[in-house]
Amino acid sequence: MNQPNLLLLPDLPPPPKRRSRLFNPKEFKVVALRECPTLAEMQIADTPERVADYWRAHIPTDRYFNPDVECFIVVMVNTRRRIMGHNLVSIGTLDTILVHPREVFRAPIIAAAAAIIMLHNHPSGDPTPSDADIKVTRDLMPAGQLLKIEVLDHVIMAYPALPDRTKDYTSLRECGYCAV
Repeated sequence: MNQPNLLLLPDLPPPPKRRSRLFNPKEFKVVALRECPTLAEMQIADTPERVADYWRAHIPTDRYFNPDVECFIVVMVNTRRRIMGHNLVSIGTLDTILVHPREVFRAPIIAAAAAIIMLHNHPSGDPTPSDADIKVTRDLMPAGQLLKIEVLDHVIMAYPALPDRTKDYTSLRECGYCAV
């Protein structure tokens, strides 16, 4: 068997190595940008009232939250309904917000959340759900079922709240729009 003779010259530099890619747009890295210290009783999201309390404590202080337009937030919870964190998904206009399942479920998938609670504000101060709110909820529930991420509730916050209302939020689950 003839093997080719290889000549190694010590003066020559080695062949250039292939450049490794510094950034791959398909890779995600979850980084905690800011921790939200939460009281122990606010860490469990088992009722709409507790979710509304979480909103009041953390969302208005988010640097991207704008109370003058609708903002859609996803609260991610584990199997014990403990809050893992939240994600500001979309910022809309005065009375409309664009929401797509791809953006809603991106952070919960990355964070390995068991379930989500959707929240958004009504800048008018009236938390009554619109037909579009109900449609978005009904469209996102099958997407969550497909991904095995349960959609627990969609809470609409009146922010800023009107003074004549007893509650500053409405739960679509309590209204019967989120079937168990």
